[in-house]
Amino acid sequence: MPDVSEGRHDEVLSFDLTVQPWLPVQRVDGREDCLSLTELFRQASRVRRLVGEVPTQEFALLRMLLAIAHDAVEGPADIDEWAELWDEPERLVEAVVLYLGVHGDRFDLLHPDAPFFQVAGLRTERDEVAPLNRIIADVPNGEPFFTRMPNVDRLGYAEAARWVVHAHAYDTSGIKTGTVGDPRVNKGKVYPLGLGWAGNLGGVVVEGANLLQTLLLNLIATEDSPVKAGDSDAPAWRREPCGPGPGPEKELAARPDGVRDLYTWQTRRLRLCFDADGVTGVVLGYGDPLAAHNMHTAEPMSGWRRSPTQEKKLRTSPVYMPREHVPARSAWRGIAALLADQVPEGAGGQEPAAGLRPGIVQWVARLSTEGALPRRFLIRARVVGAVYGTQQSVIDEIVDDSVAMGVVLLHEQDPRYAMTAIDAVRDAEAAVWALGDLAMDLTSAVGGESEAGKDQALETGYAALDDLYRQWLLQLADGEDPARRREEWQDLVHRRIAGLGQDLVRAAGRRAWEGRIVATAEGSRWLNASLCELRFKARLNKALPQRSSRGPADGEEPHVPAQRAAATDVPDPCEVPS
Repeated sequence: MPDVSEGRHDEVLSFDLTVQPWLPVQRVDGREDCLSLTELFRQASRVRRLVGEVPTQEFALLRMLLAIAHDAVEGPADIDEWAELWDEPERLVEAVVLYLGVHGDRFDLLHPDAPFFQVAGLRTERDEVAPLNRIIADVPNGEPFFTRMPNVDRLGYAEAARWVVHAHAYDTSGIKTGTVGDPRVNKGKVYPLGLGWAGNLGGVVVEGANLLQTLLLNLIATEDSPVKAGDSDAPAWRREPCGPGPGPEKELAARPDGVRDLYTWQTRRLRLCFDADGVTGVVLGYGDPLAAHNMHTAEPMSGWRRSPTQEKKLRTSPVYMPREHVPARSAWRGIAALLADQVPEGAGGQEPAAGLRPGIVQWVARLSTEGALPRRFLIRARVVGAVYGTQQSVIDEIVDDSVAMGVVLLHEQDPRYAMTAIDAVRDAEAAVWALGDLAMDLTSAVGGESEAGKDQALETGYAALDDLYRQWLLQLADGEDPARRREEWQDLVHRRIAGLGQDLVRAAGRRAWEGRIVATAEGSRWLNASLCELRFKARLNKALPQRSSRGPADGEEPHVPAQRAAATDVPDPCEVPS
């Protein structure tokens, strides 16, 4: 545990986040370290990324760092000003170091009057203090050993500070003990008011080669911004300290004023209980509520989906809700939602988009289009999100994945690369579904439930293409002819999925090779492993029509004869040719 210095008040403990190490990082050479806020910005070019206890903690901390950077440079105002910072990043570092020196008082975790991200004197009617598990995200739910030992009695100040930031971003919903002075208290309780703000999001961050690049890439200019920004935009530490209840209703209705306000939104009211050796408990209640619908004009770090359900409920249209991440789906399979808005076909631009890409991706696309970033500059789109269960009262899973690409894929005036990347995912999905259909056919050939084995085949197929697509996408920006690259992709997919299909056929067993009569929409047909394989090859070729090396099984699905094959035609499963 770092030393706790004597604060600005006699014999009052202090933990100044601007000078005390509390942010775990991975350096570009792979070493891990723990830095203060000032050290982190000074060494950002030598730091690869933040390393929190959980990925959602990293996301929350990064947003706090961005709020500091935005406030320190009071912008940037436009792309030209951003480009100056990109060319001379030391200007950002110098501005932040000076800024932290000016506002250091508000970054004291233990300050008696304005503790960082807390409410001084916050208490319940009975002076109850909750255990520290209340702000620690144990993932998966019910398995605390994955994060730490259960029943945490004490935390060091550094880790406690990280969980304070995380609580405002990802705290669960549910009934909370009321605090003195909160008008929402009913019989000692405050009933569910929703998640911490970031818990609603399918978080998206654009990463560079080091933390300094990552901060700059996510530093959206005010005037050229895909999200709104007001003149009164300010982070929490430049506003009056919160009281135990929500802020004034009229004031909250006009906020957030911009990303500085939003990234540090005080969704909770909390106070750490501590002594000279560390933090021993927490008082936790609800803070300022924030509705998620139609926040796409304010929140850049999430994709958005149109919600017919919310449109009916709110009686307005369109209504966009954050697009949450699906734990079982790799980031590359959702690349369409990252690269382009989902515009309904044949609507002629009259119908609102069914989905909107994240504002942060739109911002980097603007940088690419305006030439502020070279077209072959590599970025990593990282997706982070929490999946909640049991009425949002627990965190069941955390999503953390990424996909690397050249910024040319985001170029708004040359959509060929983006469309090729999106079409390549569709190619992969069509090929994997052909594999799933093969698994169904083989099961049907032995008299099993036709759906049995399909899910496993789909999972195997997508897993087999995971690294393949990521590597192909990373090299896509290097090619001058995206159409040619798609042909190469279809070749790769065909070889990989065809091999998996052969594995399924080999493993089918004697009963599948003997086959049986099955009922289809066209009537009864004979089906065995050999015919299943022929159908699979036809489907696979149909799914991948642009591959450069055509196979012998091109064309429509072959006719499956209704009569039973002669017994002499049934091969020995031990002698199936490879």
